[in-house]
Amino acid sequence: MRLSRVKKKLAKGEPALITCCHFIDPSVFEMVSLLGFDGIWLDLEHHSTSDETAATLMRATRVGGSDVVARPAKGEFMRIGRILEAGAQAIMYPRCESADEAAELVRWAKFAPEGLRGVDGAGGDNPYCMMPMPEYLRAANAGTLLIAQLESPTALDAAEAIAQVDGIDVLMIGPGDLSVIAGIPYQFDHPMIADAYRRVAAAAAAAGKAWGTTSSGPEHSQKLLDLGARFICHGSDLIMVKRAMEAIQEQYSPLGFQFDNRIPALIAELQNGVDQP
Repeated sequence: MRLSRVKKKLAKGEPALITCCHFIDPSVFEMVSLLGFDGIWLDLEHHSTSDETAATLMRATRVGGSDVVARPAKGEFMRIGRILEAGAQAIMYPRCESADEAAELVRWAKFAPEGLRGVDGAGGDNPYCMMPMPEYLRAANAGTLLIAQLESPTALDAAEAIAQVDGIDVLMIGPGDLSVIAGIPYQFDHPMIADAYRRVAAAAAAAGKAWGTTSSGPEHSQKLLDLGARFICHGSDLIMVKRAMEAIQEQYSPLGFQFDNRIPALIAELQNGVDQP
C-alpha cells in the first residue's frame, strides 16, 4: 500500500491542498495526480459513483502521487472497508455528530487492536496479497488518514470530544451544511462561521490534531492558515470547466457568436415555481 502523503505532511505541520474531482473519467484523476496535488477528494456521499468505478479512479490516481480522500455517506461504515481495500489513503466521514460516532469510524477503518476492520488483503491496498499480512496491517493502521467532518451546531458543540478520539487525524468544518442547518444558508462571512473556525481550531490544537475546511481562494486560504488550519480543500474540476466555458462565451460574443444558454431560463423557472402558491 502507499502511505498517505497528506498524513505525512500534517505530521510535520505542513499544509496539504486537496482538490475535488467530480468527473469520473480516470484520465482526470490521473492528470491531477501527475500534477502533484496532495489529495483528490472523491465524493461518494452526494454522487452515484459505484465502488467499482471508484476503484478504477483510484488505480488511475496511483500513476501519480496524490492521495485519494474518499467520502462515503454518513453511516456507511461497511463501505469504508471496501473503499480502503481499493486503495484510498483517507476517509472523509460526513456529519460526524459525536465522539461515539467518531470512535465508530475508527473501529471500522482500523484493524485490531486499534479497531475492528475486517481483514482481506486482496485489494489494491495490500497490494493484491503480495505484502506479508502482519506488515500490511501495521502499515494500514499507521498510514490511513481519518477526517471527521463537523457540519452542524451539534457537531461544533462536540468538537473537543471528537478531537480527543484516538485515530481521528483531522477535524474538518463543512461550511455548506453547517450554514444551512444553522439557518444562515451559504452566508460564509457570517460571525457564526468565523466562530466555528476558532472553536474547531482550539479543539484541534488542544488534542494535537490537524483541522481544516474548504477554501474559496488563496486569500481565504491564508486566513485559514493563520488560524492554524493545515487541511485545505480548494477547487473542483466541474467548476473549472464551467468557468472556462463561460469565459469562452464572454470572449466570443463580441465577435457575433450567439449561444443558446438554457441556464437562466431554468433558474427562472425554478424560482417562479417556488414563489408561486
